[in-house]
Amino acid sequence: MMNFSRTLPARSLSTYSTANTISNRYSSRTFRRMLATTTAFQPQNMIEKIAQRYAVDLAPNQTVRSGDFVAIRPEHVLTHDNTGAVISKFKSIGAAQFKNPRQPVFALDHDVQNKTEKNLNKYATIEAFAGENQVDFYPAGRGIGHQVMVEEGYAFPGTLTVASDSHSNMYGGIGSLGTPIVRTDAAAIWATGQTWWQVPPVVKVELKNQLAPGVTGKDVIITLCSVFNKDEVLNTAIEFTGEGVQSLHIEDRLAIANMTTEWGALAGVFPIDNVTREYYQKRIQVLERTRFTNKNIEKIPAGQDFVHPLSPYISGPNSVKVAQSVQDLKDVKINKAYLVSCVNSRASDLRQAADVVRGKKIAEGVEFYVAAASSEVQADVESTGDWQALMEAGAIALPAGCGPCVGLGTGLLQDGEIGISATNRNFKGRMGSPKALAYLASPAVVAASAISGKIVAPSSITQVPVPKTSLITLSSSPSSSSSDNDAAVSDETIPNFPSHMTGELLFCPADNLNTDGTYPGKYTYQDDIGPETMRKVVMENYDTQFASIVKPSDILIGGFNFGTGSSREQAATALLSAGVKLLIAGSFSETFKRNSINNGLLLMESPELVHDLSADRGTAKLTDRTGWKATVSLASGKVQVSREGKEDKVYKVGSLGKSVQEIWVAGGLEGWVKERI
Repeated sequence: MMNFSRTLPARSLSTYSTANTISNRYSSRTFRRMLATTTAFQPQNMIEKIAQRYAVDLAPNQTVRSGDFVAIRPEHVLTHDNTGAVISKFKSIGAAQFKNPRQPVFALDHDVQNKTEKNLNKYATIEAFAGENQVDFYPAGRGIGHQVMVEEGYAFPGTLTVASDSHSNMYGGIGSLGTPIVRTDAAAIWATGQTWWQVPPVVKVELKNQLAPGVTGKDVIITLCSVFNKDEVLNTAIEFTGEGVQSLHIEDRLAIANMTTEWGALAGVFPIDNVTREYYQKRIQVLERTRFTNKNIEKIPAGQDFVHPLSPYISGPNSVKVAQSVQDLKDVKINKAYLVSCVNSRASDLRQAADVVRGKKIAEGVEFYVAAASSEVQADVESTGDWQALMEAGAIALPAGCGPCVGLGTGLLQDGEIGISATNRNFKGRMGSPKALAYLASPAVVAASAISGKIVAPSSITQVPVPKTSLITLSSSPSSSSSDNDAAVSDETIPNFPSHMTGELLFCPADNLNTDGTYPGKYTYQDDIGPETMRKVVMENYDTQFASIVKPSDILIGGFNFGTGSSREQAATALLSAGVKLLIAGSFSETFKRNSINNGLLLMESPELVHDLSADRGTAKLTDRTGWKATVSLASGKVQVSREGKEDKVYKVGSLGKSVQEIWVAGGLEGWVKERI
């Protein structure tokens, strides 16, 4: 059973720990784990405690809380194929050297199948730059960066470790606070050792009982994404608690934490407990490990029961917010199957798939692509014969890396094809053609489907009774309105920042418009694409006509959770290249918001304006030139809209404060950092 509760802010998790000197690569690093505070009435939750530990320049006796903006100095920062772009930013801000060469990690993993001279030169440049600056470097073929971060101990229990990639949430599976940053942040960390972060509100998810045989962590997170699909956890940090956590092995925890990204969260963290200790005892062969306990966690009060079957689940097509039991899906034939990516290509995942296909053959007309999460994982499953079982069944081996998951390399979906994948995203066009359909499922379901030629549950679990799962939810009290403080808001701006913007409202009504929609993945790692090309392909996977419709004077209006998906910076810069200076939406993905602020794209939120546009204009048009004219006061946060034949209406939106204005005037965070180093 799962109890779902949102507390704003959560204050219930206490910690206990011991410090140890870790052997092997940890031999020179002693970790202090006592993060308790002296606060008598509001103890910090786990997220706040870790943030407190890594915050810098705090006032004396300051206690970090959800909602606080803090400067953070993370333990490590990962960049992957985007390292080349970060190098350019690093040099452009005038940085002469790394603040701490031990902090960054480079791991090449996305476009590892690309053997063109251009890509090989790019990889060689990154490797040479790492050597010159004594930065830890992992070449193509070593594995997916997030897996390497866990295997090599950069992401470690109780640490704050970030990555210029949205799936850094995965580190929460081993009790590390992993959260995404963006390329400009990475350059800032290289140069100064730190960046900014707003500590998110915390959601607690309580897990009870145990999973039925054949049900995996992937099924848990697919179910959560589809049942709670109204942005309940958008831009929050999730702490997983409860007795059910103890039955989840580390691989399941990593899969669940990984896809809290698709659920909308900025982090998904599991407790540091005996399961975590046993994992590290096996991995680095020591007798005692750091642990956090939940002795003083508040009991979650009873809420409204929501009984939902938890069985092997499948999400899609082309959405993680739509899912159903595999047993309820009838006769969906497939063309391709994928067992790749950072969420589900570890040793236990590959063994699950091998158990299904052993002694069988992949169905005629189906291509089944398999890649291990890392070279270490592949060596492990080769030693047990599981890799050979997959190959003998007819699977196609790919190098350890991201590949098809991000739309790169061999085996992408073509027009009209249907694919099933154990990856973490099935956004339209992400794994190939926008005219293809993509489903997500667990490794065992993917393997069974590859054998059958259509989406099915593995024969070993088709007779397992469907367990009943209660999801108990609690409504949080609404936040106080800022309308009472309107009188205190000024129209004044800093020098060179505009006080107002005017333009026609261009409406893109889709909710959850993801970064693959705004800027396709196939262009993401082509570092030489300039603004003119970006302008031509902006929103290509969403509306191929957008680039010809948008005008530089337009104020773009989006739906809710605009910019969900990956951390790619171009999702914001492509809109800037099209002339968009201001974007208003019902809500934003926090990572997209971060990219936008860092690059000078101004954002405001107005659910009321989005609702009015949807009611008046409808949502049939992908890109709607509304004829509505608006004047936006950027400092006071007011939007005055005029429509022919109707009275003007004023909408209240969040104001753009001094920090955002300073970054915009400096031409983005790069310029802001350059002024300060």
